[in-house]
Amino acid sequence: MKIHAIDTLAEFLALRESHAPLSPQPYLLCRLGTASTETAAIAAALQAFPGPVIGVGGVSGDDPLAAACDTVVADAVQAAPLVTNIERSPIAASVLVQTLRACGPLPLADALNLESLAYATLQSGPEFKAWHARQTPSLAAPVDDGPAVLLSRMDDDLDIQLNRPSNFNAMTVEMRDALNEALELVIHDSSLRGVRLSGRGRCFSTGGDLREFGTAPDPATAHLIRNLTLPGRLLAACAARVVADLHGSCIGSGIEFPSFAGHITADAQTWFQLPELKYGLIPGAGGCVSISRRIGRQRTAWLVLSGKRIQAPTALAWGLIDAIRPQSVQT
Repeated sequence: MKIHAIDTLAEFLALRESHAPLSPQPYLLCRLGTASTETAAIAAALQAFPGPVIGVGGVSGDDPLAAACDTVVADAVQAAPLVTNIERSPIAASVLVQTLRACGPLPLADALNLESLAYATLQSGPEFKAWHARQTPSLAAPVDDGPAVLLSRMDDDLDIQLNRPSNFNAMTVEMRDALNEALELVIHDSSLRGVRLSGRGRCFSTGGDLREFGTAPDPATAHLIRNLTLPGRLLAACAARVVADLHGSCIGSGIEFPSFAGHITADAQTWFQLPELKYGLIPGAGGCVSISRRIGRQRTAWLVLSGKRIQAPTALAWGLIDAIRPQSVQT
């Protein structure tokens, strides 16, 4: 794991081939804080690098090389787990950073389309196929009584509550369709002034149900289905009226989806994680867009490349959530 101090554009160009996504070292570690007359040109080239660029070293916020990197860490120790994960899923890591770079300036709808196309690409890739082949058949999901989403209205306020606590409110097809129906109601009923989104049980949501991964007929069809049925797209359309009230674990789409809400609260024990890279995938429920627009692409890339959990205080400091509330008892 070598950290490169790049002083000239020619030096950077010499590294491209040996650090490409399909090379033995599918990432670039860039030493930050070095002055160069070619810094601006190097920064522009870094933003077109085909794989992840990790900046290493403490630097001021206006360092153009730091801003050009996909994520920034303090030292080699902090870089090591990211490197390990990139080496395990180099294709997904490369698609992740390319998607995050491109999504930033795009309108919401275009950014979501781009994310979905990138996700579909990886669904047909070797890393996801290898992960999927290793999975053993699992038991059917536990069953809870009642609809997947509970709706309760009082005057001009509506409560939307995920209602599959025995399955940790996983984002199944059933849950997705129920959320879409609820959000269509919010969009079309202008008399609803306030909407609270929450989940029953021990957590808000552990994200996509792994039993359903790879069950679409093919990746292209899966992309079209996401375009038509992504709940985050509807939540973004009524975000100003929605407060997402989170607790427990919020994993994958369990934080990607609520990140479209206008305001997010969580209790102090809530934690967040984006584990998709270990499946050979990237966030595909809108997270490359919703999360990066809350905390920036570099922190989003770090969450995915590291696969680590962050706790509510860190999420608040980063802007992933807007407030920490007293811990409540969920039913």
